[in-house]
Amino acid sequence: MVSKFHNDSTVEESRIVVLLGQVLGLCGKRERFECMQEKVKVFEEEKAYRETVSEQLLHLIRRRVTSIKPHFTSFSFSPFCTYNLNMSILKVLLITIIVSLVISASSAHDEDNKKMTSESDDNDKDKKKTVTYDGRSLIINGRRELLFSGSIHYPRSTPEMWADILEKAKHGGIKVVQTYIFWNIHEPEKGKFSIEPQYDYIKFMKLVQKKGMYVTLRVGPFIQAEWNHGGLPYWLREIPDIIFRSNNEPFKKHMKEYVSTVVKTLKEAKLFGPQGGPIILAQIENEYNHIQRAFREEGDNYVQWAAKMAVSLDVGVPWIMCKQRDAPDPVINACNGRHCGDTFAGPNKPYKPSLWTENWTVQYRVFGDPPSRRSAEDIAFSVARFFSKNGSLVNYYMYHGGTNFGRTSSAFTTTQYYDEAPLDEYGMQREPKWSHLRDVHKALSLCKKALFNGESTVTKLSQHHETIVFEKPGSDLCAAFLTNNHTLTPATIKFRGTDYYMPPRSISILPDCKTVVFNTQFIASQHNSRNFKRSMAANNHKWEVYSENIPTTKQIPTNEKIPTELYSLLKDTSDYAWYTTSVELGPEDLPKKNDISPVLRIMSLGHSLVAFVNGEFIGSNHGSHEEKSFEFQKPVTLKVGVNQIAILACTVGLPDSGAYMEHRFAGPKSIFILGLNSGKIDLASNGWGHKVGIKGEELGIFTEEGSKKVQWKEAKGSGPALSWYKTNFETPEGTDPVAIRMTGMGKGMIWINGKSIGRHWMSYLSPLGMPTQSEYHIPRAFFNPKDNLIVVFEEEIANPEKVEILTVDRDTICSFITENHPPNVKSWAVKSEKFQALSNNLVPTATLKCPNRRTIKAVEFASFGDPAGVCGAYTLGKCNAPSTKQIVEKHCLGKQSCNVPIDKDAFTKGQDACRNMVKTLAIQVKCEA
Repeated sequence: MVSKFHNDSTVEESRIVVLLGQVLGLCGKRERFECMQEKVKVFEEEKAYRETVSEQLLHLIRRRVTSIKPHFTSFSFSPFCTYNLNMSILKVLLITIIVSLVISASSAHDEDNKKMTSESDDNDKDKKKTVTYDGRSLIINGRRELLFSGSIHYPRSTPEMWADILEKAKHGGIKVVQTYIFWNIHEPEKGKFSIEPQYDYIKFMKLVQKKGMYVTLRVGPFIQAEWNHGGLPYWLREIPDIIFRSNNEPFKKHMKEYVSTVVKTLKEAKLFGPQGGPIILAQIENEYNHIQRAFREEGDNYVQWAAKMAVSLDVGVPWIMCKQRDAPDPVINACNGRHCGDTFAGPNKPYKPSLWTENWTVQYRVFGDPPSRRSAEDIAFSVARFFSKNGSLVNYYMYHGGTNFGRTSSAFTTTQYYDEAPLDEYGMQREPKWSHLRDVHKALSLCKKALFNGESTVTKLSQHHETIVFEKPGSDLCAAFLTNNHTLTPATIKFRGTDYYMPPRSISILPDCKTVVFNTQFIASQHNSRNFKRSMAANNHKWEVYSENIPTTKQIPTNEKIPTELYSLLKDTSDYAWYTTSVELGPEDLPKKNDISPVLRIMSLGHSLVAFVNGEFIGSNHGSHEEKSFEFQKPVTLKVGVNQIAILACTVGLPDSGAYMEHRFAGPKSIFILGLNSGKIDLASNGWGHKVGIKGEELGIFTEEGSKKVQWKEAKGSGPALSWYKTNFETPEGTDPVAIRMTGMGKGMIWINGKSIGRHWMSYLSPLGMPTQSEYHIPRAFFNPKDNLIVVFEEEIANPEKVEILTVDRDTICSFITENHPPNVKSWAVKSEKFQALSNNLVPTATLKCPNRRTIKAVEFASFGDPAGVCGAYTLGKCNAPSTKQIVEKHCLGKQSCNVPIDKDAFTKGQDACRNMVKTLAIQVKCEA
């Protein structure tokens, strides 16, 4: 009874329905109406909760009463005639709805299920949507939805890239696009909210809708997201008495104003589902459970306030909180993590669905990290597992990571963001991740009807093996998930009389409880390899250099006794600030021996610094993502008289996580000169001058006009620390994405035609002895038609001669399948509500398709036997069928796509030298325009 009401009510009604359902359960069949009158006091206790949504509820009641009117004609309602006339009409109508649902539940049950499990095309442009939920799934226009979602952040790519990225996501089976709204790019100055063209989330969401997809809105205001300051504008730190993300009145005031402003802009654009827009979910706050205990009861109070504030905005779609076990009704608590099918305790109420807001496709990287990977097989396993355990929405974080342009990344985070996602930084399909996830979406969609209409049964076969079956008794509706959870050992699972081979750590999906259409460990789709090619047009560089003057206390006189804290000095307007002081020494202070030198020691709270004594570069040092503070200690040459000390203190993004973010600090804290005859000198209270930014920033010399304001000279070899380099270059040929490889450089920032593509840091090596990031994305939208200006600010001694412009492609495509692979999942479909094969010849098949309408020009590798390696680096094994390459060329050369079925007789021609081996077909081809 209660479940049926959830199917066509808004989220806010579900709490009341559950309440009245409990009331109804307390009453017997006789005189039920009178009993309900007595018990309805439970509703009175919820009166305060209902105040913010009473109008919405009344709208629902009017619609429901109209729709159920025929049921009233055959029943006596005399109890209502004697009802206390002082009882509110709202209560009467609520009771009427509950009673009418009892009357109609049985007759309508089958018809509603049929509607809910049918395919939905109701997200067409301008089509209004009702979005509700129950304990099984979201329900859009009365139909249940199995939703595959991907995080794509509008500021991490250019508007010119959006359409292509969204189109690829759609073809990958993505139905929902999840994005944050980034407060600090829309309101960098207090009270001045704006939507700049490059950050136009209205345009972005309309484009999502045009592509036929939905949107999950993550309004924040705190987003983390490895974004500068977690999305919070810096000016918020300077509000008196503020405590971020707590039951703190100053924070709540500005949070409510911001969230209300965002919602207002979206309502005006008619972007919420009930308005005909694509937004079907909205999220308030972000992973608050991580820090909630730090605030004790005020954390609990803040959660309650945030939920109530969000619901009061009346957006007409459900609200969610991720990683929030105590999300207050009607807000849904959702899971973040890698394996929510096993780690998620589930919704905190039985009438809420299981939603997965962040399935991390890789570990984001910070400077100093080695490469990180998460396999396509592991992600597919996690998705199949989640849906087999009643999940109904999974979101990939990230589906396209993109680029942290300018100064937008958080502390120590790389400019490249989630490059190992299904769509890489450049928006190209990373195979096999993109296509393997597409295939698991297809396999799960084949099970949709069984998942939503069948009863699930879990059978534990052993410690590592189990089956989960969704089956509707008395029908052919059945889907099964067979699981081998052992990470090392394959298994054969007997299911309903048939043996099924299971690789280690894998799930097989059987949409009819008979046929394996997909196994998470067997990749039937293609692989590819990314290529960086030196541009033929863009590398005729003639570098020029301009070096910053090192200031003294004369240029930056003392204005504070001690060094000012760096964050509060910069106010997020620059990465750089000068600190200057001077110290006068006499002959008796200096060491008498030539082999003894004084030492400058600086204890810094982060993030990095460059030090100068008497205008001479002494050295640099930095902290790390895990430990921002560090010690700088270098020998220095001092003189008799006044010695000038200048420190350029640097940040690499503001913090983006944790409690009490407003109390984080950076910059030089204690400064000493050691090794003097007269002992050490404490310079911390010596008196310091301060200046935000450097001269090149102030003059804007990274622009065409600004570059004319200083005198440049030809760059010859390595230049001094704190130097600017510039050169002109032609726009790279073709249409492929473009990158710049920063070989020979240290740490700083890069501009193309006045637009910053982000921070570079080549000198911070990973434990493998390599830079964490060497190539930096230049969007083609940043180029002029022909001539372009590149400007690099470099903090360290560096040489730009080996810097090069590259074009990027994924024209090397591959396949690697075995005789044990199931045919590609596209070999099956559901037609006329029946699961069926689309071919009579279902065999493992290598599938290859060139990107961007290119064609296969060469077969670079082909082997049927025991080849090894990865795409771009295959090698022959001990067993190989000599005719393999000829067969592949016949199938593929000159075509945009091709299929090569595994036919042992065709490959071996009856001369199989390795008869007892399960053979592999490996193919690598080259695509060209």
